[in-house]
Order: sequence, then C-alpha cells, then structure tokens
Amino acid sequence: MSDPTREAAFDLLSAVLDRHRPLEEALDALPALEPRDRAAAHRLAAGTLRRLGTLDAVLEPFLRKAPPAPVRHVLRLGAAGVLLLGTPAHAAVATSVALARARGLTPFAGLVNAVLRRVAQAGPAALDGLDGPRLDTPPWLWAAWGDEARAIAEAHQHEAPLDLSLAPGAEPPPGGEELPTGSWRYPAGTRVTDLPGYAEGAFWVQDAAAALPARLVAARAGEHVADLCAAPGGKTAQLAATGAQVTAVERDPARLDRLRANFVRLRLETDCVVADAASWRPAAPLDAVLLDAPCSATGTIRRHPDVPHLKRARDITALTAQQDRLLDAAWAMLRPGGRLVYAVCSLQANEGPQRVAAALQRLDLRSDPVRAEEVPGLAEAITPEGALRTTPALWAGRGGLDGFFVARLIRPPC
Repeated sequence: MSDPTREAAFDLLSAVLDRHRPLEEALDALPALEPRDRAAAHRLAAGTLRRLGTLDAVLEPFLRKAPPAPVRHVLRLGAAGVLLLGTPAHAAVATSVALARARGLTPFAGLVNAVLRRVAQAGPAALDGLDGPRLDTPPWLWAAWGDEARAIAEAHQHEAPLDLSLAPGAEPPPGGEELPTGSWRYPAGTRVTDLPGYAEGAFWVQDAAAALPARLVAARAGEHVADLCAAPGGKTAQLAATGAQVTAVERDPARLDRLRANFVRLRLETDCVVADAASWRPAAPLDAVLLDAPCSATGTIRRHPDVPHLKRARDITALTAQQDRLLDAAWAMLRPGGRLVYAVCSLQANEGPQRVAAALQRLDLRSDPVRAEEVPGLAEAITPEGALRTTPALWAGRGGLDGFFVARLIRPPC
C-alpha cells in the first residue's frame, strides 16, 4: 500500500530530527507531489512535531527497547494519525507498515504492526494522564518562560489559524474574521492561494502579531524608511503601502528574490539591497528604521513546530550578540529625531527586553512607549516599560497570536 503522503511526511520528520533542517526548507526540497499530498504531508509532519513528547510517551510502554530512529519516526507518524488526526486505525497501521518497508525497514515491519495495533486499541485513552504541554516543551524553554510557561505551551498544542494583511483598499476574502488590530483571520488549514484576490495581490499572509511592528513605525508618505532583515517582506509591504520610500535590506539573495516576487504580486515598489544590515549604511540619514532581528523564533512555535527541535539554549548567546550589532547599526542610520522599532519573534527575555535595556544604556536613544490606542484589544500586552509583548496565550478565544517583543525608540533631536 503505497502512500506518498506518509512517505513525504517521513522524509520531513527525518530532515528535522536527524539532519536538523527547518521544516519549511525540507518541504521545499521534497520531490514533486500533488498539492493535496504535499499539504497533507506537511500537516502530518507538523502535527507529529507539535506533539512529539506526548507521542513518545504513548509509545514507550509498548517498546521493550529503543528502536532505531527511522523506525521511531514511522511509529510516531502512525500514532499521530490515530490519536491526533483522526486517521482510521486500520489505515494508520497498514500505511505505517508499508512505509517501514518502503524505507528499507522491513525487519521492523512486525514491530510497527504490533505497536500501532496496541496504540489503536488504546485509542484516545492512551493520552489520559499525560501532561502534554510539559512533555511537548523542551525543559530549557519551559524554565525560560516562567509563570507563563503552561499557558504558552497549551497554546502550542493547536495549529495556528491563517492571518492576512490587506492591501490598501482591498476587500477581505469571504469567511474571515476581522481582528481588533485590523488583520483578518481564517480557519487553520485554509489555503491562501485558493482565496479570491490572492493572484491580484489583495493581501499577504502575516500573523496578526507580526503585523504590529510595522504599524508602530507609523511611517508617513514621503519618509525614508529602512526595513532591515526584510525577507520575506510582509512588514516591508506594510511600510510601502503607507507611501513611504522604503529600502529593504536582506543579506540572503534567495530570500530577497522571494521578497521581490511577493512585491510583483502585490503591485508594490521598494528598493532592494543585498547586504548585511550590520554594515550597510544609507546614502542619507533615515526617518525610521524597522529592525525585525534574527532570533530564536520561539514565538512562532505554533506555526513552526520544528523550532523546539532545532534550537538549543546555547544558540541564544550568538543571537543576542548579533542583535546588539544590528541595534548599533540601526541607530547609526537614523537622523536626529528618527524612530527605531526593534522586534523579535521570540519569547526569550534575553532577546527582547534585555537587548533594549542594554541598547538604552549603550546608545543615545530614548524609549517611545506604545500607547493602548495603537494596539486595539492588546492593552494587556503593553509592558510597564512601554514595549509590547505578545504571547500565544493572548486572544486564546480567537486562536492566539505569535509571540513578539516590540520596542519603539527615538534618537533624540540635536
């Protein structure tokens, strides 16, 4: 029983867990698949990664000894199908056995059959008594999130909805909900390319929290603005839509090509520069700079469940050093009175508030606090220091938000 969906999901899981490749990168590298099979493989792999600790805990009692990693991947995918995705038990078992054989694991086909039959017999009761949020969260992240850890981890248990930012004057596709901040939200699993208006450039995909940093820049027509580390370009598009003259700076040529392609669809214009933002300088001082800095991306786990399996606590040191260099560079680009918005899609304090506190000590900058009217429905996300801190636990009844830290700073006038 050949199943291209499960074979592709197995390849995705192996790429992330064995070769430490990002899920989206691995998805791009898959052989040609029908769009439906490709989407299903991504959903299965992502669902397995999202609940990996729980799935391993379910499988453990049925294993006398640890199987080889590829066999464990087959078991994880089969258990995810039965327990999380509603796959009929007989289909999950049969396709898993076939997958084991297709991937050269025939000696383990009997083990796969026996274990998954027992999982199927247990059914949802196999999950009873398991602390899923804790099992599915690496200890270093749980410790770093402190009192908010459980609420954040519970939000990560669910697939994120699709959020859109609209082009000026565009009508939202039907079936969405307008959020207080102006983004439009659609059910999880919605295919953006199927929505009316996609080909015409009426909108782009952007989590509601990811849309906030560019809005806090408050760019105006005629201003000169830089978007540093700009790809894939959602925030650049927001800035360009204001009528500002925007320069998108991105050091990865391939990612900048993706930004350019997005701008063709959106019918927007921007200057694109391939450069390291830490060393690039504009021809003249800028009115505003948006720095969405490279980070651990722990705020995007609900959309990118591979992140906990790719990042380690030791990675943060190198990232914070890079963030400091970029903040120094962004400050040097500003005219007196110019605005700097610093953002990271991270839940880690040392990538967010600690970086801004250090910059305020090191550079001639002052804080420009976020006001409640600038972020409708998110007044509780404004910190005592006037920054913005969203977490996946916010707006739980609406489907949550990505985790972002955003601070607005001003270079004082001369």
